[in-house]
Amino acid sequence: MATNINAEQLLKAKSGKGFIAALDQSGGSTPKALKLYGVEETEYKNDAEMFDLIHAMRS
Repeated sequence: MATNINAEQLLKAKSGKGFIAALDQSGGSTPKALKLYGVEETEYKNDAEMFDLIHAMRS
């Protein structure tokens, strides 16, 4: 198990409000997952842009 945990991230995960969403990055179900979050396929042109949107949602 990794012990190199960023203390600020750990505190945010333990005490912050919200939730953590596990978003698949295989590509197959990603458009469907994005659509469930209100992001239409017309909002990105290719897989790279689609994965950039996923990354932005995670940060």
